[in-house]
Amino acid sequence: MGKGRLEAFSDGVIAIIITIMVLELKVPHEATPAALLPLVPVLLSYVLSFVYVGIYWNNHHHLLAASRLVSGAALWANLHLLFWLSLFPFATAWMGENHFAGAPTAAYGGVLLMAAVAYRVLQRTLIGLHGNDSLLARAIGSDWKGKLSPVLYALGIVSTLRAAWCAQLLYAAVAVMWLVPDRRIENTLGRQGGPG
Repeated sequence: MGKGRLEAFSDGVIAIIITIMVLELKVPHEATPAALLPLVPVLLSYVLSFVYVGIYWNNHHHLLAASRLVSGAALWANLHLLFWLSLFPFATAWMGENHFAGAPTAAYGGVLLMAAVAYRVLQRTLIGLHGNDSLLARAIGSDWKGKLSPVLYALGIVSTLRAAWCAQLLYAAVAVMWLVPDRRIENTLGRQGGPG
């Protein structure tokens, strides 16, 4: 089946996730810069989550650009990814409101970990549909970032037992790693002239 509805639905859900996250930001009742200081953890957690949702949206777009079609299994794999992404507003708010305490930071890492696993499941489902010799499979290649990210999230979750700040550094490092442009799919599509 075609991929248009899956793309449109996913874009809509991701837009709603971002909207919900920004609505969680509460405006201070005082008109002084000092009134913003208690909101710094909330703003920092929002920025990190906004970057993560943006990374997923961007990679999801490229993944589907390299795909010709989707299957029922791919639809469910995509819903699985969207489920974990939909928990970003909750995990973000809990972590920010509690000033990056250990348990909320671990829960945030759990959501990051499960979203990474779900993205990998979607990726493997689409490769299975298109074949291991497909343009999609060649474009994804070894996917070292996709393999390293869950390991760093798991390390972050474990590190919250001793120092939540270490987990936050790991989560931010993974986001920075993904912010560096990854042109595998774009370059492969450019060489081949389209999805396949």
